[in-house]
Amino acid sequence: MRIVGKGIRKIDAMSITTGKAVYTDDLASKDALVVKILRSPHAYAKIKNIDTSRAEKLEGVECILTHKDVPDTRFTLAGQTYPEPSPYDRLILEDVVRYVGDEVAIVAAVDEKTAIKAMNMIKVDYEVLEAIIDFEKAIESNVTVHEEEVKCNFDIGFDSKKNIASKQEYAKGDVVKVLDDCDIVVEETYYTQAQAHAMMETYRSYNYLDHAGRLVVISSTQIPFHVRRHLSRALNIPASKIRVIKPRIGGGFGGKQTACTEIFSAIVTLKTGKPAKIIYDRTETFNSTTSRHATRIKVKIGSNKDGIIRAIDIEGLSDTGAYGEHASTTFGLIGEKTLPLYNKLEAARFAGDVVYTNKMPGGALRGYGATQGNFAVESTVNMLADRLNIDPTELRMKNVVAEGETTFAYGKHVQSADLERCINRGKELIGWDDKYPSMDLGNGKVRSVGMSLTMQGSGIPNLDKSSVEVRLDDYGSYVLMVGSTDMGTGSDTVLAQMVAEVLLTDMDRITVIASDTDMVPYDPGSYASSTTYVTGMAVVKAAEDLRDKIIESASNQLEIDIENLEFDGNKVFSVEHSKEISVFDISVNTTIGNRWEQLIGFASYGSSVSPPPFIAGFAETEVDKETGKVDLINYVAIADCGTVINENLAKIQVEGGIVQGIGMAMFEEVRHTDNGYMDTNTFMQYKIPSREDVGNIKVEFVETYEPTGPFGAKSIGEVVINTPLAAIQDSVFNAVGVRINNLPITPEKVFMKLNK
Repeated sequence: MRIVGKGIRKIDAMSITTGKAVYTDDLASKDALVVKILRSPHAYAKIKNIDTSRAEKLEGVECILTHKDVPDTRFTLAGQTYPEPSPYDRLILEDVVRYVGDEVAIVAAVDEKTAIKAMNMIKVDYEVLEAIIDFEKAIESNVTVHEEEVKCNFDIGFDSKKNIASKQEYAKGDVVKVLDDCDIVVEETYYTQAQAHAMMETYRSYNYLDHAGRLVVISSTQIPFHVRRHLSRALNIPASKIRVIKPRIGGGFGGKQTACTEIFSAIVTLKTGKPAKIIYDRTETFNSTTSRHATRIKVKIGSNKDGIIRAIDIEGLSDTGAYGEHASTTFGLIGEKTLPLYNKLEAARFAGDVVYTNKMPGGALRGYGATQGNFAVESTVNMLADRLNIDPTELRMKNVVAEGETTFAYGKHVQSADLERCINRGKELIGWDDKYPSMDLGNGKVRSVGMSLTMQGSGIPNLDKSSVEVRLDDYGSYVLMVGSTDMGTGSDTVLAQMVAEVLLTDMDRITVIASDTDMVPYDPGSYASSTTYVTGMAVVKAAEDLRDKIIESASNQLEIDIENLEFDGNKVFSVEHSKEISVFDISVNTTIGNRWEQLIGFASYGSSVSPPPFIAGFAETEVDKETGKVDLINYVAIADCGTVINENLAKIQVEGGIVQGIGMAMFEEVRHTDNGYMDTNTFMQYKIPSREDVGNIKVEFVETYEPTGPFGAKSIGEVVINTPLAAIQDSVFNAVGVRINNLPITPEKVFMKLNK
């Protein structure tokens, strides 16, 4: 291939590097009203009275809105295709606040100083209610987080009286019977913490009314089309009156799959007729948006003495916080993206509940439930290996799913997989055979290794569909129009590579226009590891459609049958007839005059399958037995994402995801006090790993060919975060004999377990 498979530099690399890239705040007018949110100081309370009179008299204040001034239509902020599976449990503002940081009032003023001053002048009389902070007590509590009627588009097991946002159960085979018949059964309970996205650019949006009175929203979002739908429902205005534009984004990691800010600035513009912008500071980003769902996961695994895994039973409990964005869907992936990894099973079960508490909501974060499930299942597999006295790499070799198989759990037909090669190459790079299980360094420190496998998906099958347009312009170049969202991942570059490959052209002849709901065809947005696989296949089909139309147009203009023509990217020609016409001449002829139509390729694509990418992850750690301090020395990841479209960008994706996984394994934790106050709402308290914390990261790819993907590609965006959790946990166990089952793995926890 000419372009696909090459490590081409991002098409926006130079503009970003030189600071010329345009982000949301760069596009805001200087006279835009500044919007601020007055937030609840209580975890659960009823608003008895709000006095805004003094604040409204302050010079420069344009608008103050309370629950009495906004529509009463309930909605969800989850960036999911309609009809959303998340419950409609929100109002723009309500007379009940359900967590510390929940919205109480919207203030808009001519500048930030005035808006903050006005916000501090508002007096609120609260009736403080008993709150639920511990998600393990939510179901049995006498406190109900949502007493109002909540609409659900599907039966997700919603039961507000028990604070259950979603209840799920999947089972195949008789788990109890098979476990009873197993030679050995291992069982353990795990706790994964809430994790923050910690993206560089905080949440923000800016909007104005255009010349036709339509609402134009410029937002740092992953989901422009979903934002438009949420605004339409929440504000009770037609979607045709709303335009959403996504400029450059300074990171999202799933956080911007939830529409956190857009409604607040939009309603100010609708009320005042003036441009308005809202920019969350770092504390608001930590405190009043979403995080990864905290979970408790109990796992039982049964096997024969020879290491054949016969049954896996997973029982989960997930904390969705005050609102149910992504509650059911993230939870489901705990089972769906773990159980199919092992394919000698005779029985499998996943069941449990997602519960409301009076804390900041959970939401989408890279890995989306699979991260939590992978930690629990892979840690238990490592326990089983230890109990059987079998090398964990060999245990997995006996059980992993292979190419051509249909998985016992969830019935997924796997058309591309080579986990054996991933494991063998990872063992070689980490030096597994020389280092497993550990080496005492003689200075109070122990070096050791651990490993983990993971899988994810590529898009949401039978639901999300992308549409793409590729146009031949009037000068022989191409315009690619997509609704997907480049969050800094380089997806615009990858999609342009696909166009260049099909049309046999160069990257500099392709202009990418993305993420403007008025201009581009529909795309659900960038999430669920869908862009390269789903949008990419639509791009390939649209480019092929345009290529065929170019040849057909040349056939008409040259008066030569199509079967006698060839296309080389620059011209269409016939050797037999000694005639040719350039792409430039075709473009001119089809955009002027009245003889030929302008050439536009169009395609829509949605897949009936979600082919899983795989990773084998290997950690090497050094543990200080006296202090419990864990240092990560080396991390190796071998990824199978099908055909690698751009190795440089794919490698960066893997490295970045591993760092986030290391952060969740060892450092990061969203914590709340007993009264619901978040005490990790700045980077002083919330610790993410620095370059010195992540050791040496080595990434390689094992290429397979996925027949349903563009050029054989699968996804890479989410699967990359999952393996460090269980790999690091097992490496620590192999060093000092203790397992830390409640993340993160801190020196204090290791020390306390060592000295029990």
